[in-house]
Amino acid sequence: MSDAGTIYLDYAATTPVDPQVAARMAECLTAEGAFGNPASTHRYGREARALVEAARAQVAALIVARASDVIFTSGATEANNLAILGLARGARAARGASQAVHVISSRTEHKAVLDPCRQLEREGFAVTLLTPEDDGRVTPAQLRAALRPETVLVSLMHANNETGAIQDIAAYGALCRAHGAALHVDAAQSAGKLAIDVKAMGIALLSFTAHKLYGPKGIGALYVEPAHRVGLQPLQFGGGHERGVRSGTLAVHQIVGFGAACELAAQRMAAESARQAQLRARLWAGIGSLPGALLNSPLEHCLPGLLNVSFAGIEGESLLFGLAELALASGSACNSDSDEPSYVLRAIGRDRETAQSALRFSLGRGSSNEDIDVAVAAVRREVGRLRALAQDTLAQDSVDAPVAGEAGSRETGTWVRFMLKTAGARIATATHQAYGCPQTLAICEWLAAQLPGRPWLDPGLGGALDWVRMRDLPADRLTRLLVVEDALRAALGAAERQGGARSTIGG
Repeated sequence: MSDAGTIYLDYAATTPVDPQVAARMAECLTAEGAFGNPASTHRYGREARALVEAARAQVAALIVARASDVIFTSGATEANNLAILGLARGARAARGASQAVHVISSRTEHKAVLDPCRQLEREGFAVTLLTPEDDGRVTPAQLRAALRPETVLVSLMHANNETGAIQDIAAYGALCRAHGAALHVDAAQSAGKLAIDVKAMGIALLSFTAHKLYGPKGIGALYVEPAHRVGLQPLQFGGGHERGVRSGTLAVHQIVGFGAACELAAQRMAAESARQAQLRARLWAGIGSLPGALLNSPLEHCLPGLLNVSFAGIEGESLLFGLAELALASGSACNSDSDEPSYVLRAIGRDRETAQSALRFSLGRGSSNEDIDVAVAAVRREVGRLRALAQDTLAQDSVDAPVAGEAGSRETGTWVRFMLKTAGARIATATHQAYGCPQTLAICEWLAAQLPGRPWLDPGLGGALDWVRMRDLPADRLTRLLVVEDALRAALGAAERQGGARSTIGG
């Protein structure tokens, strides 16, 4: 799927609403449709309630569950919070505050699971986070070893949102049932893509959302096994909707859209999964031969339409920035407020540089062979360009070698080298090599263009603070540009030693 020259390859982030789904939703919005409040007892309310219950059955059918066991939420995040916080707090209330309550999860879970687990720790619960194998999967043996007599809940996702790694849910379910613990599964990425049977897989609670399977944003569901519903403490109150578990007026149009999307997903799942697996194979065949390409997705146990690849020696945000014709996700730290790259890739043993250089390609119904071919050509082009720019071997000219200065390191996310040739008191030529974010590369390129002809004693180009102001960059880029300044200082210092005078920059 492409629009205005950009090919969408980020279906794991969200999907467009299917036209059939949108049409069904529109029927619930105006006076001519079923716009009523499903809690009302008049005709309009009864019409809306009938649509809600029909959609509940469609949603339940996707996971082979009873409709009465499905609770609508605002999305997978709320469903995860309700499952984890609600069940753990309910268990503590039933056992008494003095009794230990233990929860198990994994270091590669979505933040919508990890953050509730951290909240439980703040409340005095014991939480164990398992470290997956290097393929991103938690082994049943790891789970078995972590179970304690006081373990009441295990929360492990079905398929990882970054690597696509599929977990052995049925094995976890059998272990939890034998132990007497509840298994919660975050199925946001797998619902509608992989077959799910909650009873056969031993799942006690399962979260998923509409917008990952061509439904609307703002609506999700939590399946709760009847045995655990009584002990599930609600997170919000006010009206007792959804059998007292999740209060709030039901969004009929979103629920109807969710139901329609689930029904379509069930119909198309097998064929679409096979098609996307073929597209992924085509993509990997095209980029896997690039030097330094490292596969982060376990293809034999992976979502059919997801491929996560790192490129050694390449900074992820710069790679993403150069792929203007593609819309996809990067593992670079620059895409978040964190100073660290993807915690998922770090948890499965990737080093900082490898994690930063990762790209996540996620395919969908709109993806085509032509899209894949464009993506392959674009990635090959940008990887080659950035690898040449970041090449840290200095070509020496035996007759007239340039002076050079460098600063930073790839491990810290920014590395820069400037090579200057001088003619008397002036800079004759300036070239650079760099590894860093797009802003770092842009400033390096600008400096290399401005330096020739200027006196190396004082080029008059300012320093990192000036460059931040000049480009109106966010304050967090200052640290990176200080590395650029240090590299230029080092190169000018080399010219100083060669020319016998002191240069200035940044002052």
